[in-house]
Amino acid sequence: MKLIINDKIKKDAFISIFQLLKTSSSSIRLIFDKNYMYIQGMDKSHICLFDIKIFSSWFDNYELLENDISNISLCTQFFHNIISMTQDKHSLNIHYDNNPDAIFIDLICQQDGSDYNKYFRLPLTDYETESVLIPEVDYDAEFSISSKKFCELCSQLLIFGDVMNVKCNEDKIDLASTGVGGEMAVNIPIDDLSEFSISEGESINLSYSLNYIHKMCLTTKLSSEICLSISQELPLRIKYDLGSESYVTFFIAPRISDD
Repeated sequence: MKLIINDKIKKDAFISIFQLLKTSSSSIRLIFDKNYMYIQGMDKSHICLFDIKIFSSWFDNYELLENDISNISLCTQFFHNIISMTQDKHSLNIHYDNNPDAIFIDLICQQDGSDYNKYFRLPLTDYETESVLIPEVDYDAEFSISSKKFCELCSQLLIFGDVMNVKCNEDKIDLASTGVGGEMAVNIPIDDLSEFSISEGESINLSYSLNYIHKMCLTTKLSSEICLSISQELPLRIKYDLGSESYVTFFIAPRISDD
């Protein structure tokens, strides 16, 4: 297996994916198909599930040979530490052969003298997990917002409490958090959203762990916009569109009301 990323924006996005994943799981399993790379897993509390698919066309080069094992497991923190050393002029090369006990990461300079070539060997881990079949469903409400704005809002709301309350209807979206230090409420104008849809007559009032939402929005390098989908009976879906049909999606279970 070999994949190569040369483009700076895509390198930043790839690194950011694992920046987010390391906050959820200490180990992950990478599944390689001839057409895509796939990652799925869940945090230890089973509150957040991540589902990621990056198609071969997204990479500058992507190869999977017949004798290459199709899935490997590795330490998320160590893998992120290594790929984070990638500089602007580096080509990020990740590869292994057959059925290995390690994966190799090469940072190769594309311009002479811009930096040094660097080579890493990362031992693989044992990580047993069952994949979850995620059905295609229609959400009651969906909206897209600037990822930078949403990240800032989450950071501000987290100052006041660790629970985000979301109220949504055909006219407005309200976010709020409350704690011993006070409370904060935000009204998001519908006109400020690039996309917004809600079932006719629907009114939604749900709460989610703000800590988990904040972890999933720590970076703005995946996409300029973030799509959120909510329903009374479904987990919150946070989706980043990477282009080339590739995506990063997180599902966060709603909090159970104390009432």
